[in-house]
Amino acid sequence: MTSEIKPSVAIAGGGLIGRLLAWRLSLQQFDVTLYEAGDLSTPGGACWAAAGMISPLSELVHSEAEIYRLGVQSLALWPSWAEQLEQQSGRQVQFRHAGSLLVAHAQDKSELLQFQRELQGKLNDDISAHVQALDGEQLRQLEPALENFEQGLYLRDEGDINNRRLLPVLLSVLRQQDVALRERTPVSCSGYQVEHQEGRVRFDCVIDCRGLGAQQQIQGLRGVRGEVLVVQTREVELQRPVRLLHPRYKLYAVPRPDGRTVIGATEIESEDMSPISVRSTMELSSALYSLHPAFAEARIVETRVHCRPATMDNMPYIHSEPGLVRVNGLHRHGYLLAPALAEKVEKLVTKQVLQVA
Repeated sequence: MTSEIKPSVAIAGGGLIGRLLAWRLSLQQFDVTLYEAGDLSTPGGACWAAAGMISPLSELVHSEAEIYRLGVQSLALWPSWAEQLEQQSGRQVQFRHAGSLLVAHAQDKSELLQFQRELQGKLNDDISAHVQALDGEQLRQLEPALENFEQGLYLRDEGDINNRRLLPVLLSVLRQQDVALRERTPVSCSGYQVEHQEGRVRFDCVIDCRGLGAQQQIQGLRGVRGEVLVVQTREVELQRPVRLLHPRYKLYAVPRPDGRTVIGATEIESEDMSPISVRSTMELSSALYSLHPAFAEARIVETRVHCRPATMDNMPYIHSEPGLVRVNGLHRHGYLLAPALAEKVEKLVTKQVLQVA
């Protein structure tokens, strides 16, 4: 690892985990080449469309315990990683560790109680260390804008990150660290080599994190459609992500700078990438209005549609063989899982290269 010739690593896929791996491995004195089928400056995958929530507790109710464990591990990594990226780039990443809130209207109070019961069952211990039940006054102390709610849950150990800041910062740092960037270059991956239209290139190790681009290589990998609205108003100021529990849909609202809020809830078993539907727009808008009436005059400044790569059991996929590591299937947990999975892949690659050496 200290010789003049650096071990060479190819990374296929310039999304979140591909960029994190390129950053981490180049810090370890690997000679890294990052291949991306599209443009690195304007990512087209789920990482660019997502809301950037890092919420292990919120996801635990509907996910396996392993997702929670990896999420807690990632949440512990994000603060130092964000700080390091900010120091290297001189630009803000906007990682926020202010927890998240779950609220429900009076007629849906049972949704909060059900969430608490399910969380208690999944954690199998006292949840009071992680979750605080709030009455109306306590809720308004945390989020003055939520004046129409009389109960809520505060999940203090959660965070979020501004993906629209993070991804360009990562790209800037990769350029600083002399990572070879190959845009508009779709590739196929196999042990020790990648192949593209100009031929084959050999490396000491190849990492395949192409998302849905690897469907032919990963059995059962599918796309799950998500639809997001970005609205803008100065009339509602949230301090942290808020989830609205409802019998039909679970809306989330994540505040961003300039009075913008990222709104989402939909999860559709489809790989359709066409624009957002009227039905989804109406449901999201209606739920948003019920969160705060002032959202009625908010302007829809952006709509986002993306397909998240998911395995049959919705668990992340890591496979290692000589000269090749595949990581995929982050589903709706991209920002929740990426650091923990990147650390795991980093160890696998380092072990492979050292064994070869």
